[in-house]
Amino acid sequence: MADTTGSEYAIEVNDVSMIFNIASEQLNNLKEYFIKIMRHELFFKEFRALDHVSFKVRRGEVVGLVGTNGSGKSTMLKCIAGVLEPSEGSIVVRGNIAPLIELGAGFDAELTARENIYLNGSLLGYSREFVDEHLQEIIDFAELQDFMDMPLKNYSSGMVARIAFAIATVTEPDVLIVDETLSVGDVFFQEKCEARIKSFIDSGNVTVLFVSHSMKQVERICERAIWIEKGVQRMDGPVEEVVEAYERQFG
Repeated sequence: MADTTGSEYAIEVNDVSMIFNIASEQLNNLKEYFIKIMRHELFFKEFRALDHVSFKVRRGEVVGLVGTNGSGKSTMLKCIAGVLEPSEGSIVVRGNIAPLIELGAGFDAELTARENIYLNGSLLGYSREFVDEHLQEIIDFAELQDFMDMPLKNYSSGMVARIAFAIATVTEPDVLIVDETLSVGDVFFQEKCEARIKSFIDSGNVTVLFVSHSMKQVERICERAIWIEKGVQRMDGPVEEVVEAYERQFG
């Protein structure tokens, strides 16, 4: 997956397929499931969430992934982030990744927000000293100063997302993966998040893969787009052309 050798490409997706086996009938409980298994009466059907997808992303490039719900965009991002392993094909990522995919995943609801910052930071590879040094910066960005010692189970999903975003973006990554992150929280915090992402983009050092259902946002942030529909790569090109083709299907 990871590769630190010199290359103009930060991400290489080579003929990637992701196959899930889905039970052919709905079962109401585990007992039914195991009885069917023992009797060899449970059958599965193959579902291809991704079907032979290939593309490369240059260092510093900003690429949007577009497609309708269930098209495979999030599955693609999870494969690139290393959360899922492709069934077929290979993926090479060069550099450290900040995955903004499921904000709050890996948090412990019983711990305080402050404790979760250290916990999530360690999952992202930050040392305790690094988190110590940047703790106030994380708290300030999340704008939750008065709630740091409250258990996370008392937080709204928007508050959790604020902390997760602040932790993941406290340092400039080599590769930033953003999946619908900017749809959480209020409009002012969304603008703040977008501004931080834009600052990474403007530095020219960060490669960005961006998923949003807002085509205006994709056009505003990205220079190139890849359209994936029902797991199949439909188009790859300048963002305006891809978005126009994508929106034409709804006309």
